[in-house]
Amino acid sequence: MLKILFIGDIVGKIGRQTVAKILPKIKREYKLDLVVANADNIAHGSGVTEGTLKELVEAGVDFFTNGDHAFNRMKQADCYETMPVIRPANFSADVPGKGYELISVGKHKILLVNLIGRVFMERDHDCPFKKADEILAMFTRKNLSAIIVDIHAEATSEKVCLGHYLNGRASAVLGTHTHIMTADEKVMDKGTAYITDTGMVGAADESLGVAKEGIIKTFLTQVKYPHVIPKNGRAMLNSVLVSVDPKASQTKSIERITKFVNIK
Repeated sequence: MLKILFIGDIVGKIGRQTVAKILPKIKREYKLDLVVANADNIAHGSGVTEGTLKELVEAGVDFFTNGDHAFNRMKQADCYETMPVIRPANFSADVPGKGYELISVGKHKILLVNLIGRVFMERDHDCPFKKADEILAMFTRKNLSAIIVDIHAEATSEKVCLGHYLNGRASAVLGTHTHIMTADEKVMDKGTAYITDTGMVGAADESLGVAKEGIIKTFLTQVKYPHVIPKNGRAMLNSVLVSVDPKASQTKSIERITKFVNIK
């Protein structure tokens, strides 16, 4: 059985520190084969840098997916060629990086796919459903042990429908972006694990990992106050563990894992 841990959106330095403190214990406890994390917010809450990716690789993350902030730091775009990170496949073909990766884990081949939703999202991305079809069609003759899809989207209906659309064709369809872990994890009838959102890693008692005071002021005044990411305090790590039968590429179980730690 392949044990794959997927970590929700990591937010800022406090999120990276939380991964460094908690992930080694999870790896020992569950004897993981692969650790994937969403990196959309790792660099001070917006995008990625080579340095922040390296920090998380040292903490035990094997590969990274991304989201709508993937290119907020274009000066760091070279990291898509040098680091184990992909960006949503249905971004324009003219942007750096890839939207999928075939990862070797021992004798196993695991296909990791990153997609972004269109409903309520800022930009007009290509269709994630059709892009998933295109990618999966490229691997019909490959002997894959697992196919993991990160759908970074706002609308729950879009995520749910993509899960059903890929039921039986992917081992897991895992939602990211909202920073709130949902309680709808399940293995569908054709062996595909699904959860609407895997949650986040970062400040636990704030607003989606951002200091709540400024966010509340924005709601009260309709004036956008700066987003401030706390440097310390109680932090949490949201993740899901999927156990995949590599012979059938079907998931046998999905489990939510949430851990807390104090960051000083």
